[in-house]
Amino acid sequence: MAKENAPEKKLMVGGQAVIEGVMMRSPEIVAVACRRADGNIVVWRKPYRSLLSRFKFLALPVFRGSIVLIESLVLGVQALTFSGDVAMEDERARQNGKTAEPAQPLGQRTLSQKVWMGLTLTFAFAIGLGIFFYVPLLLTDWLGARTGFWFNLVDGIIRLVFFLGYLWLITRMKDIRRVFEYHGAEHKSIFNFEEKKDLAPETAATFSRFHPRCGTSFLLIVMLVSIFVFMALGRPETVGDRLLRLAFIPVIGGISYEFIRLSDKGFRNAFWRLFILPGLWLQRLTTQEPDLGQLEVAIVSLKAALGEEVELLPNVVVNDGKAKMAQTV
Repeated sequence: MAKENAPEKKLMVGGQAVIEGVMMRSPEIVAVACRRADGNIVVWRKPYRSLLSRFKFLALPVFRGSIVLIESLVLGVQALTFSGDVAMEDERARQNGKTAEPAQPLGQRTLSQKVWMGLTLTFAFAIGLGIFFYVPLLLTDWLGARTGFWFNLVDGIIRLVFFLGYLWLITRMKDIRRVFEYHGAEHKSIFNFEEKKDLAPETAATFSRFHPRCGTSFLLIVMLVSIFVFMALGRPETVGDRLLRLAFIPVIGGISYEFIRLSDKGFRNAFWRLFILPGLWLQRLTTQEPDLGQLEVAIVSLKAALGEEVELLPNVVVNDGKAKMAQTV
C-alpha cells in the first residue's frame, strides 16, 4: 500500500545530436540512431550503468557533476564517431555507386584506429582549453587589469564573448545547422517522454525545442560559475597559478551541474524561470526546428534507450554491439 501511494520517481533521460542522428541515454542503456542515405534508420545500443549508480559516494553534490561531465564526454565522442562512420560509408557508397557497407560497431576498432582517435581528441581538447581559458588570460593581462576582482571579471567576459562568437560562427555552417535540427528533435522527443504522451513524431512536434537541461545552457552556466570560482583564486601571477585554474575545471563543472538540476526543477516556476531564460534564449542558436523524419530518428533512439523492441519497427536495423552491424535493406 505504501509503495502504491508513493510518488512516482522521475526517469531521467538525456541525449545529444550527432551526424544525421541522435544519441539517447537512460539509466541503463545508451543508444544511437542515424538516418542512412537509403532512408533506413540504423541503431546501435548497449547496456550502460553510470559510476554514480555503482559507487554511491560519487553521487554526492558537486562530485556527481564531475562524473556526469566525464561520462557524457566519453559517450558523446563514441556516438559522434559511430555517426561519422555511418556517414562515411554512405558517402563512399555514393561515390562508388554501390550499396553502403555496414558501419563498424563501436568497440571493434583496431589499436591504431583507437590510438589515432585518442591523439585527435587530446589535440582538440588542448586547443579548446587554449582558446577558452588561456587566450583570455593573455588578453586580460594585455588590457592591464590588476586586482583579482577586475582581472577575473574581464577574463570571464572575454571567455563568454569567445563562447558566444564561436556558437554564432558555427551556426553559419550548413552541416552544423543540420545537426542543430537533430538537436531540436532530441529536445522535443524528451519533452514528449517527460509529459508521458505517446512517443510519435507528430506528438513530439508539438513540444518546445528549448529544454532546461540542454548542454548549451550548461556551458553558459559553466562560463558564469568560472568567473566566481576564479575570483576566489585571485589574480594568476605565475604559471603554477594558471595551471591551478585548469585543476579547478572539474569543480566548476560539478557546481554547474547542480545549477542545471535546479533549472530543470524550476522550469515551470515563474520566478526561477527568469534565471533560466538566458540559457533557453541561447538555444535559439544551437537548436533548429526539425522535420518529422528527424523526429522519427530521435523517437527511435529514445525508444531504444528505454529498452523497447525498436527492431520490430519498419525500416529500422539494430546492432547491440555484439557483432558487425547488419546491412540495412
